[in-house]
This record gives sequence, C-alpha cells and structure tokens, in this order.
Amino acid sequence: MSSFPSVNLSCAMQGTVLSQRKQSTCGCTNQKPKDYLVQDSCMLHSEKALRRKLILSVLVSTGVFPTLSSYGKTKSKNPYDEKRLLQQNKQIQKQNNAPEDFPNFIREGFQVKVISSDNYVRRDSGLIYRDFVVGQGDCPKDGQQVTFHYVGYNESGRRIDSTYLQGSPAKIRMGNKALVPGFEEGIRDMRPGGKRRIIIPPELGPPVGPSTFFSSKQFEVFDVELLSIQNCERRTIGFYSDVVCN
Repeated sequence: MSSFPSVNLSCAMQGTVLSQRKQSTCGCTNQKPKDYLVQDSCMLHSEKALRRKLILSVLVSTGVFPTLSSYGKTKSKNPYDEKRLLQQNKQIQKQNNAPEDFPNFIREGFQVKVISSDNYVRRDSGLIYRDFVVGQGDCPKDGQQVTFHYVGYNESGRRIDSTYLQGSPAKIRMGNKALVPGFEEGIRDMRPGGKRRIIIPPELGPPVGPSTFFSSKQFEVFDVELLSIQNCERRTIGFYSDVVCN
C-alpha cells in the first residue's frame, strides 16, 4: 500500500515547530518562569491547531469523507418497495369501491407504473384501453357529434365525475379540440353501443393548475358508453349562424 505524503509532511512540520520552540527557549535565559508558561501555552495551542489541519487533509485525501459524486447516484428501485406500493394502491381502490378489473398504479414521485390485465391494449401514444362491448356501426368522424355517458376515476379508484349521476349524457363534436386529447383518441374508433375503459396518461390528459379541475399530473380512467353519432351541418338564417346535428 502506498504511503501518504501528507503524513510525512505532518511529522516534518511537527519537528520543525518543536525545534523552533527549543531554540527560542534556550535563547531566552533571562525570562521568568511565568513567561515560560505563557510561551509553552501558545506553542502547544499552535501545535494542536496545525495537527488538526494536517489530520483533516489526510482524511479528505484518503476518502474517509464521502465525495459529492456519491450523493449524485440514482437510488435503485427495490422490488419490495414496488410490492408495498402496489398493495397500498389495491387497498385504497378497494376502500373506494373501484370497479372490477380496474388498473393499479405504482407511483413513486413523478414516476408511475400502470399494472393492468392482459385484456387491455397499449398504444404507442401511451393510451391504454379495454373494450367491454365493441358496438356496431361506423366510427365517429371529424365534424360529427357524439353522444356518450362516462364515469371518471383517479388513480386511487375514486369516482370524480359521472354523467349517469348528472342525469343526461354528454354531447361533443369531434375534431374541434373540445375534448381532452386522450379522451378523443379513445372514443375515435368506438362504435355506437360500445363500452370501453380508457386510461389516459398525463401527457394526453387535461391541463393542470389552480384554474382547472385537475391539480396534478395523474393518470385518469374513464368508463365510456357511446350512445350515438349524429351528422352536423351549418345553418345560416340572416345574420345568425349555427350548427345543427341530427
């Protein structure tokens, strides 16, 4: 094992300090005993301070103190932590009476892992969905109006909105950016009578902030029932113009 130069430097400097102390003591023959005590106290104080500085430099050079780079390492994921977080999410969803085959979410900070059954389809956009009923007929096109019921849930399986409880379905025209991007993508290939569960990632979700209904970047889950599709046309009467769908 290689020697540490700082240790040898400590001994050499200590010898120098001691030899200077001896010379000064021998040269002051006329000093009183009290002066010797004051001088010894000052020399001992300087020796202790010097030793502390040299010991500190040796500790830093030998790696006793952790370097800054060690604190920058990313914490590795523990599979036991994922199991614990998964169990917590399942328990919360059970308390919130989440529907059957509801996806689970393992959230650690801003990182979220979606756990779902093989019945779900994952798209490249990040959208995840499952068809319970496919439905019949044509899929909606831009400019057409869709009439649908939905129930919205958050990651904990708690219901956040429902047109069934409101007593009337929603009606939205396709292609005019009136819907959340993930929601419109999810119902674009549905057929009338179809029932689908849509899992919308944050990047396809609604805007967040104090002025919006959503306060954080989370996955949103919607159970959608597409009731009908209507063609729409613009009607102009004098100076009045509107769109009629039937």
